[in-house]
Amino acid sequence: MTELRNVEADLSRFRARLLVAGIVVVLGFLLLLSRLVYLQVVRHDDLLEQAESNRTAIVPVVPNRGLILDRNGVVLASNYSAYTLEVTPSKVSDLEQTIDELSQVLEITPRDRRRFKKLREESRSFESLPLRTRLSDEEVAKFAVQRYRFPGVEIKARLFRSYPYGELASHVIGYIGRINQSEKEKLDESEDAANYRGTDYIGKLGVEQSFETQLHGITGVDSMETSAGGRAMRRLASSPATPGNTVKLAIDIKLQHMVEELFGERRGALVALDPKTGEILAFVSKPTFDPNLFVEGIDSESWQALNESIDKPLLNRALRGTYPPGSTYKPFMALAALETGARTPEQSIADPGFFMLGGHRFRDDKEGGHGMVNMYKSIVESCDTYYYVLANDMGVDTIHDQLQRFGFGELTGIDIHGEVRGLLPSTAWKRKSYKRADQQKWYAGETISLGIGQGYNNFTMLQLASATATLANNGVKMKPHLVKEVVDVITHAPATTEHESVGEVIAKAANIAVVKGAMVGVNIEGTSAASFRGAPYTSGGKTGTAQVVQIKANEKYVASKMEERFRDHALFTAFAPAEDPKIALAIIVENAGFGAKYSAPIARRVMDYWLLNQYPSLQDIEAVKKGMAPAPIGKPRTVAELPWPPGAPAAPVAPASGASGASAASAPAKTASAASTVR
Repeated sequence: MTELRNVEADLSRFRARLLVAGIVVVLGFLLLLSRLVYLQVVRHDDLLEQAESNRTAIVPVVPNRGLILDRNGVVLASNYSAYTLEVTPSKVSDLEQTIDELSQVLEITPRDRRRFKKLREESRSFESLPLRTRLSDEEVAKFAVQRYRFPGVEIKARLFRSYPYGELASHVIGYIGRINQSEKEKLDESEDAANYRGTDYIGKLGVEQSFETQLHGITGVDSMETSAGGRAMRRLASSPATPGNTVKLAIDIKLQHMVEELFGERRGALVALDPKTGEILAFVSKPTFDPNLFVEGIDSESWQALNESIDKPLLNRALRGTYPPGSTYKPFMALAALETGARTPEQSIADPGFFMLGGHRFRDDKEGGHGMVNMYKSIVESCDTYYYVLANDMGVDTIHDQLQRFGFGELTGIDIHGEVRGLLPSTAWKRKSYKRADQQKWYAGETISLGIGQGYNNFTMLQLASATATLANNGVKMKPHLVKEVVDVITHAPATTEHESVGEVIAKAANIAVVKGAMVGVNIEGTSAASFRGAPYTSGGKTGTAQVVQIKANEKYVASKMEERFRDHALFTAFAPAEDPKIALAIIVENAGFGAKYSAPIARRVMDYWLLNQYPSLQDIEAVKKGMAPAPIGKPRTVAELPWPPGAPAAPVAPASGASGASAASAPAKTASAASTVR
């Protein structure tokens, strides 16, 4: 049976399907057209920007770090550029094997490996870390041939900090180091986050840290055209970086060098400053360290040697080391007595060689005593008994209130970080510091030793030098500062540090004159007369010998029987010229013994340098190191005759062939926390 088809119905269905298909195609084209309009018109600007960002890359240009100079323009910190071999750990499958294979192409020392390991522990895996630094052109070429074998390893040109005099003044200058995680987090949260893009290093200590903002400069940017693989093809635009400003210190680096040389291998500190301005002329802490070790990242063994050394080379003794001031405290006690009316200059006591309190015998350093002692004699001959009696009469809180005015137990406000307060005791301090009632109580016997600068008294050499300068400046206290001026790298205009007085005049002029006159007597006929014999200027001073450990009442101190680190400290304070002081200082030589024998001779050479332009002879330097030359011996040299730089530079020198050397900024120049209380 033949099936009859309805042709009209089939045509009708076909037309309907064709219509639907046509509508779908038209709708599809309309959707494509609308999408095209959306992309080409609505999102044109946004997509153009994205396209440009795929084609271009914004590369930060790290600024040259500013120079650090001494007061005479000698460069103490500068920059040089060099090639580095860098590894990004996250891009390397087997790091140890890669380093082993790299060592067959380039020399990689065990110290390089240790330093790289320490950097890895302190950084994120995606950061590029230097494995080798200061590559020569030949080494760069060697690696370039083999580069395809080492994904995640590349050669970069970087700026490095250089400290040309190595350990000299290292506690003042400080150093820079790689930005660690905590520092990065702080920078990211600060307003300077954009200015540190591309920067790997930051000031860690000293002036490098405290003047980071001035020294860092302003980061520039390069707009680079890149290939599909991300390789830079050409520079499209550039905004150059602005170098950091030049920081000029008040320090005289030759004076600093002389003092460090006179200390020799001994430990201690010296601070010398201008009493009228507060400018610090020398800021010595011995032993020192080489800041160049930290620039490329210090290896674990070198860090351990510095950090665990019994001599504590990382401790800035001038800023953070606290010591009992010993007899250098007596002039301030005498002035406090005059100010409170506890003594007059003429008032005398009979000194039998001891002071008795509650059955305890406080001994004088002189057997049999000094006889009848007035204020002048008490300072010139350093009579302990006079100050035992005085301390007992004044009481601890009166002593505290009077001595605090000189800055003892207070921050001086110096322009580098890390200063400590020291300790000026009082009854309120003891109640706050101890928990048990019997410990909180202040006992009368504790007051007696305060009068001779012992007991709980502990101060920094910076505080002692500042107090001496205040006395020399007739009671006007000036804020001490290390930086003399900051020179703008663009305009070359210097911004001079303001000479800032602190508080009111400390004491009456007549009372200050009495004490200063007695200190002049110390250097003429007293305990330090031998050191200042023949000086063509008049100076004031005070020797001090501070106990490190307590000696029992029935025992006598014999230095030769004591372990070296338990022996007395040698201290000295001084100012000159007496009639118009231009320099004041405080010095301590740890565990050396008598201040007159070991500290006063160094102070004499400092005065001669500053006032007479004299540098000690080689014979004199060696004798002072051994405590065998109170007054200068041999023919002194003029400062101009001193060979400079002293010996071979300790800083790493940029390779002869490699990336060109770079200076941080154009500036006038003559040449190119381990912290603990010391008791």
